[in-house]
Amino acid sequence: MLDTAAPSPGPAERCLRALLSPWARLGLLVALLGGAVAAVVVCRPERLLAGGWPPQLSGGAAVVLFAVAYGLCTAAFVPRPVLNVAAGALFGAPLGTASAVAGTVLGAGMAFGLGRLLGQDALRPLLRGRWLQAADRQLSRHGFRSMLALRLFPAVPFAPANYCAAVSRMRWVPFLLATGLGSVPNTAAYVVAGSHAASPTSPVFLAATAFIALTGLAAVVVAWRRRSQLRRPGGRADS
Repeated sequence: MLDTAAPSPGPAERCLRALLSPWARLGLLVALLGGAVAAVVVCRPERLLAGGWPPQLSGGAAVVLFAVAYGLCTAAFVPRPVLNVAAGALFGAPLGTASAVAGTVLGAGMAFGLGRLLGQDALRPLLRGRWLQAADRQLSRHGFRSMLALRLFPAVPFAPANYCAAVSRMRWVPFLLATGLGSVPNTAAYVVAGSHAASPTSPVFLAATAFIALTGLAAVVVAWRRRSQLRRPGGRADS
């Protein structure tokens, strides 16, 4: 009989398989995020709050460029409140909110795509803990509802939530749609606060900060109740 065994892979093929393996891709993701964080530390985007936008950039081009920079910064773990306040201080409430929300969706999409492409295959087998499995079930089965709640109640940091969602089986459209809709209220509140930061005793500034405080308190209450449910015997997070 003829020997029909497949030929052993050559060095180039073995090297390619190693480079495309789940753990190699995860290592690339970690390296990319580390480089992005280092770039943020060096560039210090928070200086926009003090120095303002470059004078040669203005109008619609500045708003679009800020949205792109916003998205890149959030994917690199820059806190969104700082960027939202900067958007309000630079562009005012209407344009600042539009730019910040667009940047939020862009940054979430970049993080979700990177996590899905480079991290999902390596990390999904590690979802063995009770809380991790419960969170995975919730995001996979009720993606839009779960992500909308996370965006409305800002208890979970933005960038980690994006990368964790990428490990689940959540689909793209519910993720992006829930991010866009759910981020509007708090984003607008921070932008309005930033646009009126020069007059911190004004009714608009006080209303915006009160809204931020109330949503933060609501997030703590919801998280505490969810934790109590998970601690009960037979408690589930996907109900």
